[in-house]
Amino acid sequence: MKSRTIKVDYLARVEGEGKLYVKIKDNVVTDVRFSVFEPPRFFEALLRGRRFTEAPDITARICGICPVAYQMSSSQAMESLCGVTVPGPLRDLRRLIYCGEWIESHALHIYMLHAPDFLGYQDAISMAKDHPDVVNRALKLKKIGNDVMVLLGGREIHPVNPRVGGFYKVPTKESLTQLVEPLQWALEASLETVRWTSSLSFPEFERDYEFVSLRHPDEYPITEGRVASNKGIDITTDKFLDTFEEIHIAHSTSLQAKVKARDDYMAGPLARYCNNFDRLPEVAQKAARDAGLSEVCKNPFKSIIVRSVETVFACHEALRIIEGYEPPEKPFVEVPPRAGIGHGCTEAPRGLLYHRYEIDDDGIIKDARIIPPTSQNQKSMEEDLRFFVGKNLDLTDEKLTWQCEQVIRNYDPCISCSCHFLKLDIQRD
Repeated sequence: MKSRTIKVDYLARVEGEGKLYVKIKDNVVTDVRFSVFEPPRFFEALLRGRRFTEAPDITARICGICPVAYQMSSSQAMESLCGVTVPGPLRDLRRLIYCGEWIESHALHIYMLHAPDFLGYQDAISMAKDHPDVVNRALKLKKIGNDVMVLLGGREIHPVNPRVGGFYKVPTKESLTQLVEPLQWALEASLETVRWTSSLSFPEFERDYEFVSLRHPDEYPITEGRVASNKGIDITTDKFLDTFEEIHIAHSTSLQAKVKARDDYMAGPLARYCNNFDRLPEVAQKAARDAGLSEVCKNPFKSIIVRSVETVFACHEALRIIEGYEPPEKPFVEVPPRAGIGHGCTEAPRGLLYHRYEIDDDGIIKDARIIPPTSQNQKSMEEDLRFFVGKNLDLTDEKLTWQCEQVIRNYDPCISCSCHFLKLDIQRD
């Protein structure tokens, strides 16, 4: 058979800029590249020399879709460094604003970015002509998530209220109660989303993934937990760089992460779901089972269903937190600086987000390291492409190209997030 090349110069319906290249020769996949060509953004360098309290506001600018994730990971890294724990209602409020981010981000991906792949549309705008009720549900669901972020964060994009130690201002019980009715609607809409996504048609495709996520003893993890995998990893956050490493590859401005002792791994909804199904509330577990999911899902195309289940969880968790909320005496815990190194891991909608900082006695950042979910998933994306194309060589080039794009969109990559770091080796004679 003659050689075939699948090439997509600009991926659509992803955040940021990336491209695909797949080379097939004699029915064998000989080359696969998921290339990120956005210029590096050097956020670690921007953080050096700034006060440790500025990290949440600076890192929030890395992403307009999941800024809370960056604020929470950076805050927790600083707090762990300084020996401070954020307790009780403040901890709950962090989970609540994070729930808002999960709701809005998952709704955006499920309906606007991923669903057109399954229904045969180029974009959500063309899909809306035939499915107006579906798109209207998506927009309302996303807005409710945004409203949670506005109330707790001051605004939905790059919130300004979270800080190291908690918040600058905390909401009243009455203001949170105003979210109850919309979130109750969102919970029902999320359950309908699970039913709707489970009715889609999915390619037969599974790999033996190493799923990496946080694992918490008592709850479905968002802001806290140990870093765990289904293949034996079980570490505290400060051991992250002992277990994982990033490598630079020639065809991408984004680094690729791998397990040092093995190879690629997957972070994100499938990983969280596999590692923490027993931590989901009954309403989410039932929705998953009714949708035909088992406790482990290894088909990345079905991540759209798992994201829907996580949206059910986020709405349920938000309602639980609001019901039991009593305002704390102070909106934040004092965090006096001290020299040292701190680590923070939280679960962004797209997966595990790791931060590491070194500060001096005056609280000045000396070094910063950020490993976003898309960097961690990039190698897994390429392996998915390699296996998927190898099993579907009978497809036409047009159909294969479409589904290769979908293989990447299964991960909901935030490409811009992954382009903040590039290791430079400058030699001068």
